Amino acid sequence: MSATTPLADRLRPRTLDDVVGQDHLVGPQGVLTRMLTRGSLASLILWGPPGVGKTTIARLLADRAGLAFVQLSAVFSGVADLKRTFEEAARRRAGGQGTLLFVDEIHRFNRAQQDGFLPVVETGTVTLIGATTENPSFALNGALLSRCQVLVLRRLDDAALEKLLERAEAALGTALPLTAEARAALRAMADGDGRYLLNMVEQIAALPPPAAPFDPAALADLLARRAALYDKDREEHYNLISALHKSLRGSDADAALYWFARMLAGGEDPRYVARRLVRFAVEDIGLADPNALVQALAAWEAYERLGSPEGELAIAQSVLYLGTAPKSNAAYVAFGQAQAAARATGSLMPPAHILNAPTTLMKRLGYGAGYDYDHDAPDAFSGQNYFPDGMARAEFYRPADRGFEREVAKRLAYWARLRAERGA
Repeated sequence: MSATTPLADRLRPRTLDDVVGQDHLVGPQGVLTRMLTRGSLASLILWGPPGVGKTTIARLLADRAGLAFVQLSAVFSGVADLKRTFEEAARRRAGGQGTLLFVDEIHRFNRAQQDGFLPVVETGTVTLIGATTENPSFALNGALLSRCQVLVLRRLDDAALEKLLERAEAALGTALPLTAEARAALRAMADGDGRYLLNMVEQIAALPPPAAPFDPAALADLLARRAALYDKDREEHYNLISALHKSLRGSDADAALYWFARMLAGGEDPRYVARRLVRFAVEDIGLADPNALVQALAAWEAYERLGSPEGELAIAQSVLYLGTAPKSNAAYVAFGQAQAAARATGSLMPPAHILNAPTTLMKRLGYGAGYDYDHDAPDAFSGQNYFPDGMARAEFYRPADRGFEREVAKRLAYWARLRAERGA
């Protein structure tokens, strides 16, 4: 390749052994290595973030398996392109040549287009390699997924990125003018994307040699940090809110604060986080700390009044409060069990003694008869039955022995004892 060819293309691996960061797939015991050894390359979906080698691996697989490599992009291709590609593959097959069809961004094909792959994959007309940055479970048809093996490509770690830096320096014939700290910062700026890293190296190499190696501050002035992977209506959105929720549930306030910051960095609407924190307060804390709901609602209101960025601090305070509060899902479980009981028991009437009797007819029918006014009873507790006639008393709410619920449990135990005594 010429010197004008982008560095990322010049350094594209020539063999599977040159691929970095994906040893679980192309290493000595990797899934793809074993497939090639057996001579049984299956149709695949390569799922992973940008810049980790999906296209390169597909090209190298075609070379190793002796297949013609054909590439399509779901962004620019339509039904006519697919039909023509399938016809050409059929002609190759008739001549004894197999075809590896690589489809980039395969999730962008609609359901009908995805279904078009099924017959050619089933008959072996093509070996399909689809690449996607989206979760295949959501982005691809179940019928297509059942005919392909999904392989996950990992975000390039620090060691893999350093190996790419060393290859780039060898290709350029010179070391990058960076301090050790700036070199580490450069890898961090790439955020696991090898292509992005090599593009930044190219920018640095094009600069006049500096008087002294760049430090992290000078490097930041020269280069833009790669935007964090985040899509507010796709999988990364759900991954990060799940991480925030579970960090809070695990009482790791620091981790929760980190995930909140990650969501903000990705452009998430703080109102969405505020709403989820209210849900968390009632689902995972409940009466273990009744003030948790108050704090979550107050943070939401503070954000609405202040806006960004000032209001984000109020949400951060709520994250810290919820993360450090005692946890209990007793209210959440109790409500679920009560809903199940309500569905199972249908339209059972309340017991007559707790029905109001505003008319003479209702009084004659026994409405309100025998009702004990709790405030007239010892301890303001009558111990009467309030469940429907014909339904055994149920115990839905079982408070945890944590936080305020410890006191609630004492009250419930006390009332249960009085109910048993007065019932007897």
